[in-house]
Amino acid sequence: MTDAYRQRLQLASLLVGVLMAGGTGASEKSTPVSTKASASVAGTLPSQQTTQRIWITVGQRRFAITVADTAAGKAFAARLPMRLEMAELNGNEKHVDLAAPLPADASRPGTIRSGDLMLYGTKTIVLFYETFDSPYSYTRLGRVDDPVGLDRALGRRDVHVEFSDE
Repeated sequence: MTDAYRQRLQLASLLVGVLMAGGTGASEKSTPVSTKASASVAGTLPSQQTTQRIWITVGQRRFAITVADTAAGKAFAARLPMRLEMAELNGNEKHVDLAAPLPADASRPGTIRSGDLMLYGTKTIVLFYETFDSPYSYTRLGRVDDPVGLDRALGRRDVHVEFSDE
């Protein structure tokens, strides 16, 4: 059996497995899973990557957040649930300092987008509700999937929020 043939068999087997597990319309957990099927040249099996979802509740509004595939994003999600009082800053963000640091790997995103959930330094969680350019460095924690209405829910005042994994 040639390596190319073996790779095709492995890929076909994975795709059949994904299709078989693809859901029957029955109730499924709210954490979506995306599969990236890509066989490497070396003939290894394709990897499966999960997209982790968490939630933020502000008053009566609930928003889904896709957790960034970063050490900080995963560490933040591992601490949930959390109820926080987030302070208003600059008419575009809410922030709060955590008691314990998260792993940081900051970079300058350039443009901050409404719905970005970032870490400033190692302890400051920042949720942006406006889009603008910034010279500051942040570590990405996640992003609100659909930030429509996030600005209205957060308002221009300090606000209580709850981050949860359900």
